[in-house]
Amino acid sequence: MASPAERYAAARRRQAQQRTELAAFRRSLGFELDDFQVEACEALEAGHGVLVAAPTGAGKTVVGEFAVHLALTGGRKAFYTTPIKALSNQKYHDLVARYGADRVGLLTGDTTVNGGAPVVVMTTEVLRNMLYSGSPTLAGLGYVVMDEVHYLADRFRGPVWEEVILHLPDDVLLVSLSATVSNAEELGDWLDTVRGDTRVVVTEHRPVPLWQHVMVGTRLLDLFVDATGSAVEGTVGSEPARTSGLAVNPELVRLAREESRRERGPARGGRRGRGYRPHPRAGRPGTPSRAQVVEQLDAAGLLPAITFIFSRAGCDAAVRQCLAWGVRLTSPAEREEIRRTVEQRTAELPDSDLAVLGYWDWLDGLQRGLAAHHAGMLPAFKEIVEELFSRGLVKAVFATETLALGINMPARSVVLEKLVKFNGEQVVDITPGEYTQLTGRAGRRGIDVEGHAVVLWQPGLDPEAVAGLASTRTYPLRSSFRPTYNMAVNLVAQVGRQRAREILETSFAQFQADRAVVGLARQARRQEEALAGYAEAMTCHLGDFREYAGLRRRLAELERRESREASRRQRSDALASLTALSAGDVIRVPAGRRAGFAVVLDPGTDGDLDGPRPTVLTAERQVRRLSAGDVQAPVQKIARVRVPRGFNPRDAAARRDLASSLRNALAEGRRDDEPATGPAARPRDGVRDGVRDEIEDLRRQLRRHPCHGCAEREEHARWAERHHRLERETADLLRRIDNRTNTIARVFDRVCDLLVELGYLAPATSPAGSGGASADDDLVVTEAGERLRRVYSEKDLLVAECLRHGAWDDLDPAGLAAVVSAVVYESRRETEGMSPPVPGGAVRAALAETVRIWSDLTDREERRGLQPTGEPDAALALAVHRWARGARLDDVLTEADVAAGDFVRWTRQVLDLLDQVAKVADALGDTRLRRTARQAAAAVDRGVVAYAAGSLSAVPGPTSSRPEPHDPEEDR
Repeated sequence: MASPAERYAAARRRQAQQRTELAAFRRSLGFELDDFQVEACEALEAGHGVLVAAPTGAGKTVVGEFAVHLALTGGRKAFYTTPIKALSNQKYHDLVARYGADRVGLLTGDTTVNGGAPVVVMTTEVLRNMLYSGSPTLAGLGYVVMDEVHYLADRFRGPVWEEVILHLPDDVLLVSLSATVSNAEELGDWLDTVRGDTRVVVTEHRPVPLWQHVMVGTRLLDLFVDATGSAVEGTVGSEPARTSGLAVNPELVRLAREESRRERGPARGGRRGRGYRPHPRAGRPGTPSRAQVVEQLDAAGLLPAITFIFSRAGCDAAVRQCLAWGVRLTSPAEREEIRRTVEQRTAELPDSDLAVLGYWDWLDGLQRGLAAHHAGMLPAFKEIVEELFSRGLVKAVFATETLALGINMPARSVVLEKLVKFNGEQVVDITPGEYTQLTGRAGRRGIDVEGHAVVLWQPGLDPEAVAGLASTRTYPLRSSFRPTYNMAVNLVAQVGRQRAREILETSFAQFQADRAVVGLARQARRQEEALAGYAEAMTCHLGDFREYAGLRRRLAELERRESREASRRQRSDALASLTALSAGDVIRVPAGRRAGFAVVLDPGTDGDLDGPRPTVLTAERQVRRLSAGDVQAPVQKIARVRVPRGFNPRDAAARRDLASSLRNALAEGRRDDEPATGPAARPRDGVRDGVRDEIEDLRRQLRRHPCHGCAEREEHARWAERHHRLERETADLLRRIDNRTNTIARVFDRVCDLLVELGYLAPATSPAGSGGASADDDLVVTEAGERLRRVYSEKDLLVAECLRHGAWDDLDPAGLAAVVSAVVYESRRETEGMSPPVPGGAVRAALAETVRIWSDLTDREERRGLQPTGEPDAALALAVHRWARGARLDDVLTEADVAAGDFVRWTRQVLDLLDQVAKVADALGDTRLRRTARQAAAAVDRGVVAYAAGSLSAVPGPTSSRPEPHDPEEDR
């Protein structure tokens, strides 16, 4: 029992805790915080930065919301950053509901709402641009929340996250929220290095347990069972299930084995095609239809559900299949509410565009509780699907992988149709990390007692492999950081070249490379110690044994090389001798399994990639085919005989008569006075004269060397050979260390060198553009570089070059929009060898000049070892040109052969780049280009394109040239 003093101290502590901001924040919540949330919030209130790594749905965003609370109570600002606009929009609405619209703003590039508010939600690219421009909005900033910080591994967006982390003012506390990664401590160590004191809070606990299933036919079988055969929950920590006391359901294993045996056995009733799908009632494994899956989940009480299909077309087809099957998941009241919501949210869409957008079919699916969700949909349609699903009105969504990338759409169940996807080049297995990200949507906190992940049975499914995906917990985070041209000029402008190099050397990419170097350097030190031991072991009292061992190696290598060369020459001579044969030649095969005499029936020189394969009759009356592999040395022509016309090698009498002629020719020695022929004579040992002299000289040096007479010569030689091998390994290791050391800074130097060459940077002591600069020289930004500072496209330098060379000066507004689309657009399908239709006149000329500038730029990049800029893609140019000139949506979509959502998202990107062009022109006083860019933007920003911006759509931030994370499987 506690003493009075202890009870008094505990009471004082409780009183102190009740007076903390965390206590006030907790009182405002309608639920209790988990331990990891409390730990992270306490660290944040104590003035530490925090990194929180937790599974999807664990509630890590509460920590970010506490940072917002601290900012508001402390009179400072908080920025809440997200990787995509959909998540920004969602978080904006959440914070408005909590703190009111007057205290919360939204900045996503093309959407600005209350940007001066104390709490602003934004895409990460917007914050990066603020930092580079020195925006006054940064004044008073106290906290930055980086939601989904694991995005720094994304190839296209990742560098932006590291730029923000490196450039934020030192007094800003960073709250980093990440999905579960296995190297969270490493990321935390880096944050601690570059941002100061950072606490790492990691949890693998899912607040809603996740059960794993496989649907076989219409049966839902549990994936994991315990020792008694009872089903068990499938999230088993960091160990694979089979090593954690769990077992894969033996029923699934049995079904897989039976299917395998049937596939190996003889086919009955004809071959089975790839689409073979046995009927579930046949007592064999089978894949249920999409409608059957929905019905089974509904019957089991497992809706709402998200079914991930790695194909846009597959998602749309799934809805149609369910409608055709007669699936209806909603009540009359729900159908009325859905219709009312859709009509309210789409009231501003032009009536003429509704049919083009597939509105009526889409609405029919929604009213039955069914919807697709993918990047090809109109952004407003996707938003409505998200809203209706979160309200429980839509029960089954068929989505591509992009839905798993941050949008808050939890479900009771998640279904995976397949465990493979197309990655843009080939069909590959999904990774454990992808499996966890997808299935992490299952189980709604505060609503569901448990979540369910369902994998559909497919031919060849391996239950053990599914168990491995479900139980693996190794998802390392790898930096994708790389210096860009825009980054380089902005850094040089702000801090100079040397300081910029130092900043880049603190990137997470270099941090990871340096950690790898530490291990390599440790290995190199161990090997150098071993080398010293080997050198001592091979020491000879008679002389320098290292020199003697070097002579032995040179001699052995020379002999091996000459032996290989002799073998190659012999093979070449043998092949040449076969090529020279003709019908009737009597030949001698000097060695090999076909050695002996024969007469050539057919030279066999037609179309064999491995060389001629002559057909011969041996003296023993056997018909054989010779190949280069049958003759170890060139065949020799001895004589000639006549092969009868129409000779039939299957006729024993014909073979006997021709073999008799062969023996007669051999007895006479020659026929027709023809000499025996063959290749020029080679040295008997196959060694060329000059090489033989060098070999003999090395042998003499060996015999004269003092160590040659050592009694322990061979023992020393063994140690010398070990020393030589380890020495080569160590040299290779040191090269690897050198390649990894300062890798980011070296790339930065190459970027700067190219920018100096093109006149965007110049040595501080030299006139602009007068020449190159060494890595130690400081640099200044030229007038052209100031233009590049304002261009944030992925093809930033190409845009700057086109503006500098005036490639777009003669364009009208529609033409400028068309050409700009070629810089931002990337076709979803391969069109190699196909030239898309483009507008003529000035637009065609400007596109050709843009491509010429791109070609020159990539030549320069490749010479400097830099990643080449992507090629302009004019596939959308004609559609954008027609749209900017007032064409109807249906005409434009037909012309472009793109989905409405794709067209809207890419045209929003065109608008963003047009805005950048206008700002560059304005800064440089080019009123004509600025006016054209503004007019082009106004012409494009109409109809569904304008509606997309007004609806707070799911289009990613415009400062990223990619509209959203792209799933290559969607192309299928």
